[in-house]
Amino acid sequence: MSLLRYESQVRPPIVDGNKDYHQVTEDICRPVETKPSKLWWVGFIISLGLLGFGFVSVTMEVIYGTGQWNLGKTIGWGWDITNFVWWVGIGHAGTLISAILLLFRQGWRTGVNRAAEAMTIFAVMCAGQFPIWHMGRVWNGFFVLPYPNTRGPLWVNFNSPLLWDVFAISTYFTVSLLFWYSGLLPDMATLRDRAKEKWRKAFYGVAAFGWTGSTKHWQRHEALSLVLAGLSTPLVLSVHTIVSFDFATSVIPGWHTTIFPPYFVAGAVFSGFAMVQTLLLITRKVLALEDYITIEHIEVMNKVIVLTGSIVGIAYLTELFMAWYSAVPGEQYAFFENRLNLNSPYGWSYWLMMGCNVLSPQIFWFRKMRRNLLVTFFMSILVNIGMWFERFVIIVTSLYRDYLPSSWSTYYTPTIWEIGFYLGTFGLFFTCYFLFSKYFPVIAIAEIKHILKKNGDNYKSQMDKVENESIEKFADDELHHGDHH
Repeated sequence: MSLLRYESQVRPPIVDGNKDYHQVTEDICRPVETKPSKLWWVGFIISLGLLGFGFVSVTMEVIYGTGQWNLGKTIGWGWDITNFVWWVGIGHAGTLISAILLLFRQGWRTGVNRAAEAMTIFAVMCAGQFPIWHMGRVWNGFFVLPYPNTRGPLWVNFNSPLLWDVFAISTYFTVSLLFWYSGLLPDMATLRDRAKEKWRKAFYGVAAFGWTGSTKHWQRHEALSLVLAGLSTPLVLSVHTIVSFDFATSVIPGWHTTIFPPYFVAGAVFSGFAMVQTLLLITRKVLALEDYITIEHIEVMNKVIVLTGSIVGIAYLTELFMAWYSAVPGEQYAFFENRLNLNSPYGWSYWLMMGCNVLSPQIFWFRKMRRNLLVTFFMSILVNIGMWFERFVIIVTSLYRDYLPSSWSTYYTPTIWEIGFYLGTFGLFFTCYFLFSKYFPVIAIAEIKHILKKNGDNYKSQMDKVENESIEKFADDELHHGDHH
């Protein structure tokens, strides 16, 4: 008698290897408790060097003003706002992985959420630098905040999206920081209890806020996580929507389009996931965490990249269609002369953006490519180059040729201080990330243990064994029953 077996497709294990709770703690605490490797020191010193270069560049800008940057008659925003929007976008994947996937109870997020959340905080710190230093007279920076009106009739302009940016980004940073830190508490307590040196015990003891692991503590932790996830989810959508309003509420051809908010959000998730891939592929190798950041994690994130890359591609085509369909000469000139035309000064950057963001991610439709680490690493860098050029194209190609040919800017190239400022933010980002990976667990120990029973390699193989035995028993019973009849 044939036995028909219907079963749903079961996901492969999220934690590889024969792990128990103790082994999980040992593996994830090892990089924190041992001395940093040579590779870590090399990366850390390079990051500090870049940070120093950035510090010098910003100092030059503060002393001599924004004239140190190559901004022209029409280009009031150049590399600074391009980099600001790019960094805000990088910060999007962390909160999406943490908040939205937590609310949807997606188990695969546990291996990558801690590093992605940290990346969000560091990226937003980098993004915030650009508008602040772009003010020129940075000591008047507090004028962007609505503070009590004690200095005469002066109030911030609530109609300006630039003010909404201040609210959106500061809120986003605060909620992300709380989310990341509250998740760290149980792991801090683990490190505190394992610490041998006095300074470690004191440091992690203060950082753990007296966590004991009691039922009450876990209940409050769970409740807080859900509240913060609920707050973060609308922030994921609102932050980049408001950043897009910086452009969409203006009247400049190439900017005033209603598709900007959803297209910016999709682009932000796209570039954010690419940066998570870049960091995690290096982290899993350097810290030997391949059993916890598995090929499964990388494949799922590549699926998100191909989805959001396709959404961005549709947005680009929609922009072109609307420029053509509207028959507005200024709009058509911005798209078909300044961007699409390869003979225009910036035509090359538009096609580079198209190649990196729309065409290249399509390689991830193939399973073999999604699971290939080298291809993924190369693609993650390519996507972030493409997303940087997207912001550059939107800002510079819309500004450098104004309505009056007499005020057209010459070809815009950044000065050494603009490049230095950008490299300095990389220095800040990686310095923070290296310190984080050394002194905090890169993977959430408590959350990995939580999913180990249903998603661990060991448990899955045991379940398969039990299932096969029960099927064999069922088949024997059926055959025996048939013979009896």
